[in-house]
Amino acid sequence: MVPNDVPEPPMPTNATASVVPDAAKTEELKPAIVQALSTVFDPEIPVNIWELGLIYDIAVSDAGVAAIRMTLTAPGCPAAQSLPVEVAAKVKAVPGIADAVIDIVWEPPWDKDRMSDAAKLQLGMW
Repeated sequence: MVPNDVPEPPMPTNATASVVPDAAKTEELKPAIVQALSTVFDPEIPVNIWELGLIYDIAVSDAGVAAIRMTLTAPGCPAAQSLPVEVAAKVKAVPGIADAVIDIVWEPPWDKDRMSDAAKLQLGMW
């Protein structure tokens, strides 16, 4: 989970911008999406991408299209091709989700402060 003092960045003006968020649908499906994202692991770090703070935004349209705005730990991440595909597959498997649009963004850049306390503890960063 992203620490409370780190502001959530706004949705980008790219692929996810085509998804018009529905607040009720997002609230309804976000817990299941987060649960699905918690099963996706960065191959170089033994922590899931949700706890790592790689997910910047989740929105769902009234038609059930999920828009996921995320980043990677570094621009040269070896998982740059595979991770978004895995994220899309896991999100699409959530009941009530018809499709998923994944955007990889670099602003704001990821840093270890986005990690949850549990992730920091697991990686011995306390």
